[in-house]
Amino acid sequence: MADKATIKRLERVALSIREDLLELCNRTAIHIGGDYSAADLMTVIWQYAMKYDVTNPRWEERDRFVLSKGHAAAVTSLNQAAKGCYKKEEIFNEYATDFGRFGMHSCNLINPYVDVSTGSLGHGLPVAVGIASGLKVKKSNSRVFVVMGDGEMDEGSIWEGAMAARHFKLGNLIGFVDRNRLSLDGKTEEIMALEPFVDKWKAFGWNVVEVDGNNMEALVDVVDSLPAPDSDVPTVVIANTTKGNGVSFMENVTEWHSSMIDDEKMKQAQEELEAAFIKKWGEL
Repeated sequence: MADKATIKRLERVALSIREDLLELCNRTAIHIGGDYSAADLMTVIWQYAMKYDVTNPRWEERDRFVLSKGHAAAVTSLNQAAKGCYKKEEIFNEYATDFGRFGMHSCNLINPYVDVSTGSLGHGLPVAVGIASGLKVKKSNSRVFVVMGDGEMDEGSIWEGAMAARHFKLGNLIGFVDRNRLSLDGKTEEIMALEPFVDKWKAFGWNVVEVDGNNMEALVDVVDSLPAPDSDVPTVVIANTTKGNGVSFMENVTEWHSSMIDDEKMKQAQEELEAAFIKKWGEL
């Protein structure tokens, strides 16, 4: 179990990233609802779980990261900035520009800190399976982390990847599903029902962990309990989250799937986020 200081540090990083997302959203349209639902799990992955050298993004012993949920590129980039890969001002200045390294989807052709270009839903897990398989052949002690959205669970390629991962005994593969239960314009259970979701993954032979994906302490406990990379069973973490988490007017509102925020709403959101942090920790 993580100590209190670690949880506070991670929650402070997550708060900072949520505030940076507000500033970015004030400048251009981003997928802020899904960025917010994934902010905590992404912070745990990048700031706590992953073995990574920011001075050498192609370090052979690093853990790999694949963003299958391509629309979470902004929260990924800001987590990389918090890790030290680049300055967050670079993201603000380059996001969604013709020359920029940052945008709606991550691209490894122009950003060395991106292992895999993403965007087409359902592709991330199969690619992660390939990477994990290669690492296993090399007898590497590195893991592959892949973040998926629940909306892309409609894709057959996800389940082909899930079947292959268990068949090839890829215990070095860790999947996180941002289970916020909302797609672009509606509830996942109305568009294409996923339940019983946990049972589906178990039926494919995975180690399944269900967790509150907006609870930092619970996420850290999950990471601390992961099987060794040389184990035979892949793990999927079903992170139950809230789209737009932490901001009252964004939570579970489909209009915030992709949008810009005005100055007034931005101020309100920032005040709500900071008030919640102060209520828990007594200070910013």
